Amino acid sequence: MDGTTTGDTATDGTARDGAASDDAPKRVTRRRARTRARLLDAAFAVFAAKGFGRVSIEEVCEAAGFSRGAFYSNFATLDELFFALYQDRADLIAAQVADALAQDGPDLDVPASVDRVTEVLLLDVDWLLVKTDFLVHAARDPAVARALLDHRARLRQAVADRLARARGHTELPAVLGDADGAARAVVAAYDGVTTQLLLDRDVDAARGWLRQLLTALLTQSSGTAA
Repeated sequence: MDGTTTGDTATDGTARDGAASDDAPKRVTRRRARTRARLLDAAFAVFAAKGFGRVSIEEVCEAAGFSRGAFYSNFATLDELFFALYQDRADLIAAQVADALAQDGPDLDVPASVDRVTEVLLLDVDWLLVKTDFLVHAARDPAVARALLDHRARLRQAVADRLARARGHTELPAVLGDADGAARAVVAAYDGVTTQLLLDRDVDAARGWLRQLLTALLTQSSGTAA
């Protein structure tokens, strides 16, 4: 036994208050937020080590130090937890890209922006393992696939919005088309580099290749019309 009870009572001795008080809802909200965060952190480690399809709710609860009751007070299914985990990391990546690109004025300094993006971008092998599991899961479930496509669209949009703001100040290679086309190329380059990273585990090389690819994509001369 792990010393836990149902709900979000944990092995750290946190217990539900028997008597109501003015600030009780706030305490419960904070406690549940901590419970959820610990479950997500534990799930991330377990999913990365074993793979999504080989993990049970019990294993996640054991790693987090909670009972099944704590799990079910936050997530209905393991799929729901898996999606929440993916959503947290995908939101982080989108925010990293948007923040890195927001530092220039109207004139987009492509090499400098690429440097900032590649320096802050999450390139973590454990995350890529979890992300790959999620991609395979989504390929077999249309509802999950729609959610994954939505997250990828948000990442592309963060890039496309920045490129669109630079129109008239910075010319993109004509072969990429508009800002949306350029954003799709950027995300495709990221996908390719991270796939290689899964195999060789060389994070520094991955950042270097991503920097070179993005700089080439966004600055290559498109030639002149006849």
